[in-house]
Amino acid sequence: MVDPSVTLFGPLDTLLAPYIEHAVLAMVVLSFVSRRVAHGAHKRQAEDGADALSWHPFHAFTSWGLVVLSLYYMTLHAHSGMVLSILVVGTFVADFFELEARKVEVREGLGLDAPKGAMVGAAITLLYAGYLSLFFLIEPYWAQVI
Repeated sequence: MVDPSVTLFGPLDTLLAPYIEHAVLAMVVLSFVSRRVAHGAHKRQAEDGADALSWHPFHAFTSWGLVVLSLYYMTLHAHSGMVLSILVVGTFVADFFELEARKVEVREGLGLDAPKGAMVGAAITLLYAGYLSLFFLIEPYWAQVI
C-alpha cells in the first residue's frame, strides 16, 4: 500500500493508486488484443509493400499506455515498479524491432511471421502484472510459508 504522506502527484495518487495494479493488468491484456489486431492489419498492409507497414493506432495506444502506467506505478512502488517498467520498456523496444523485421520480410518476399519476441516479452509482463494485481488471492497461503 502507498504511504499517504508520501505522494508525488497528490490528488491523482489518491484516485489512482488503489487501482493501479488492476489498470496495468487490464492494459497488458488489452495489449494482447491490440497485437492480434495489428498483426492482421500488417498482413493487409503487406500487400501494398514494405513501406505501407506502420504501427497500428490501437497497438500504439496500448504500448504507450503501458509505458506511462508502468512509470507511474514506479512512483508508487519503487522496486516492483522498476521491474515492471523494465519489462514494459523491453516489450516496447521488441515491438519496434518486430515491426522492422516485418518490413524486411515483406521486402524479401517472405511470409509475415507473428511477432514472437514481443509476444514473449508481453507474456512475461502479463505474468508479473498478474502477480502484482492478484497476489491478494495467494497472500494467506504465502504468509503461512514465509
